[in-house]
Amino acid sequence: MNPSTLIGIAASVLLLATVVLFTAQTPSSFFNFPGLAIVITGTLAATFISYPMREVVRVSRLVGLVFRRENSRIDDDIQTLVSMARHWFRGNIRAIEAELEDTRNPFLRTGVSLVIANTQDDEIHDVLRWRIARMRAREYAESQIFRTMATYAPAFGMLGTLIGLINMLEVIDGGDLTIIGPRLAIALMSTFYGILLANLLFKPIAVKLERRTEERLIEMHMVMEGVMLIAKRRLPSFVEDTLNSFMAEHQDEIREPTPRTSKQSREEETVA
Repeated sequence: MNPSTLIGIAASVLLLATVVLFTAQTPSSFFNFPGLAIVITGTLAATFISYPMREVVRVSRLVGLVFRRENSRIDDDIQTLVSMARHWFRGNIRAIEAELEDTRNPFLRTGVSLVIANTQDDEIHDVLRWRIARMRAREYAESQIFRTMATYAPAFGMLGTLIGLINMLEVIDGGDLTIIGPRLAIALMSTFYGILLANLLFKPIAVKLERRTEERLIEMHMVMEGVMLIAKRRLPSFVEDTLNSFMAEHQDEIREPTPRTSKQSREEETVA
């Protein structure tokens, strides 16, 4: 399981357990099935109305990505590109074709296939850019569904509150707390459920999917850069250095920390 997701789930469970055990006379008072049903059913219904069926079904399968740790294959892709650059520099097309059969990255496979087909550099760049743009649009649309659900959940929580208040007003003249109490619970707990689901489930999933998309875009741009270098018949060592520097993590790309001068060191020693 993804460690950050595991920590988040543990912290959420601890928070809710603390709220339920130390603020309520009975823990069961925080469970109200009608209020929960209003929020969940209303949110799902509005989501299905808003989006096509195929998109909602596809997105539901992506929830597992939030909990599963994804192993990065950047290093493997770099080694594959460097190896293919060597073969292409030597004119060994058969070796490239054999290596393409074992490549698990379809984006890389498409780019190198265009190279060995002697496609123009501009055309290769346009095709790969189009693939990147299509992937970005599709995955951002998927995360947007969860952001939409995060806006629906509190709204249906308020709807449950209104329903509970209306039902409570009908019987308030009788003064029977056994009737007023459950209806007031629906009014309050539905808002609680709506806010909880929006900020502890739907929004975090959307952010997680967006971060995954950003990482995948970086990898795809790296692969595109490697493919273009291969197409230009750059030296394999140059391809490797360029790709490694492309993926390197820098603390600050603008300036380095100012080193201490010898004068500053002497002043600190004098003060000490």
